[in-house]
Amino acid sequence: MNEIYKIDNIKIKSPVDRNKETKIVAAVVAKKLKLCADQLCDLFIVRRSLDARKKNDIVWIYSAAFEFKGNRSEIEKIMRRNKEVSVYSPVKYKSVSVNLTESGSLVDPSYSESERPVVVGSGPAGLFCAYRLCLDGYRPIVVERGDSMEERIRKVDSFFAGGELDTDSNIQFGEGGAGTFSDGKLFSHLHDRSGRTEFILKTFVDFGADPDILYDNKPHIGTDVLRKVIVNMRHAMEETGAEFRFKTTFIEPVKNGDTLTGARFMDRDGNVTELECSTLVFAPGHSARDTFINIHKAGLDMASKPFAAGFRIMHSQGLIDMSQYGQERSALNLPPADYKLTGHTASGRAVYSFCMCPGGYVVNASSEKGHLAVNGMSNRDRASAFANSAIVAGVSSEDFGGGLFDGMYFQQMLEKKAYELAGGKIPVECYGDYCEKKNADFTASSLTAGGDMPIKGMFEYSDLRSILSETLNNDIIEAMAYFGRKIHGFDDPEALLAGVETRTSSPIRIIRGEDLQSSLKGFYPCGEGAGYAGGITSAAADGLKVAEMIVQKLTD
Repeated sequence: MNEIYKIDNIKIKSPVDRNKETKIVAAVVAKKLKLCADQLCDLFIVRRSLDARKKNDIVWIYSAAFEFKGNRSEIEKIMRRNKEVSVYSPVKYKSVSVNLTESGSLVDPSYSESERPVVVGSGPAGLFCAYRLCLDGYRPIVVERGDSMEERIRKVDSFFAGGELDTDSNIQFGEGGAGTFSDGKLFSHLHDRSGRTEFILKTFVDFGADPDILYDNKPHIGTDVLRKVIVNMRHAMEETGAEFRFKTTFIEPVKNGDTLTGARFMDRDGNVTELECSTLVFAPGHSARDTFINIHKAGLDMASKPFAAGFRIMHSQGLIDMSQYGQERSALNLPPADYKLTGHTASGRAVYSFCMCPGGYVVNASSEKGHLAVNGMSNRDRASAFANSAIVAGVSSEDFGGGLFDGMYFQQMLEKKAYELAGGKIPVECYGDYCEKKNADFTASSLTAGGDMPIKGMFEYSDLRSILSETLNNDIIEAMAYFGRKIHGFDDPEALLAGVETRTSSPIRIIRGEDLQSSLKGFYPCGEGAGYAGGITSAAADGLKVAEMIVQKLTD
């Protein structure tokens, strides 16, 4: 195989025709290195980011890899002259050992049926854990309290239209997890030297995602595409022997001393069954509150952890575009602009934007009767005329108490207030009224352009200030004034708030050791719900990490 080289810091002024992007980059690289076009072979984009710091000179910055057709001495001379050219050495995810016969069929594993790994939860953590186990020739049983994707989408759409909430199949529970109804951002803050992130993105592409997520600095799959990808993954896993059991809720582990021997599950009719197993991955997501209580009763070591709470704020996407780009984005063929805002108040509390959704919607993300929570989502095209983001304040035991489940109860208390405030509809309020403690008539004149409304679910104008404590309200208002200096118009009185945002992360961590097992041997806490991730990519990476440990244990 010929050696591959990489060049960084290729700047191309916007707009760039995405249909000819690779050819455009190749032409710029050839010109910069003073090469003939035929000396660059199989060039592909490694990374793409947007530099909009200079509003009058917005540029795309690329890194690209290529094979060089010519004398090695010539490329070495180029590398000495241009320090942005180097040998390309990507981090690769370690290979998986698929147990296949020469005919391509799965070899029956040496372990018995009762030793098949059981994965609780089919969100990113559980799904990628099970997928990796499939690649190694194991046949995991994936147990999910919610419905398959097709049925789940139908129930969520019905709920948005005013139908009844299904507490087992909603935005939080069901195939794909909570990330299926989110913005679908795939970037994370992981410093990944294992190659897991690249493997995750490539897997998404293999099952139907746009290839640009492999190199975009802020990859975005979109909730509409992610739904299809997850179904394709499930079908592929089933072909290798994996089994999916939907509408089945994990109740509790069965143990002998400090060792797992099985687990109890309950179907929708209330029938409880026991499944014998010695390896169970616990990846239920951050909203499985009843399950957390059952786990605690079973004696597993757990700890409370801080999270954040606040509201969603909505602006016209045009306002955000003008602030970030200094002009309308259409002329430069730019994506809907995003933002990330952080600040600390005089009290020392952190307030920040969370899960920012360009061209997206606020959604009713409730999962419990009599309680209401919101989240944000967007499709692949991010075509809504509005941007939204959570503006949340960090909360800790000083706010909700020192008990193990006090953070969870604090979430429930806020969600109960939000539900009662608008009779089960999403409570919304203009920012100006929220600041001035007045409940004015709502016309939403600034948010109904084109007849669109950036909310999925029923909503009603309400007094949002009554949900949070005055301390939290004042901290959010203080931070919003600061954010308004960063993005002009961000704290406009007409901006619309929706509440309440509480599911920023799990309020619980299930303690695990270096072998990734809990205090109950054979029981592997995994992903965001267990307190070890925060988002689609990091949860999926934690799922891979747990699967790797299980494979190592089973093959020792």
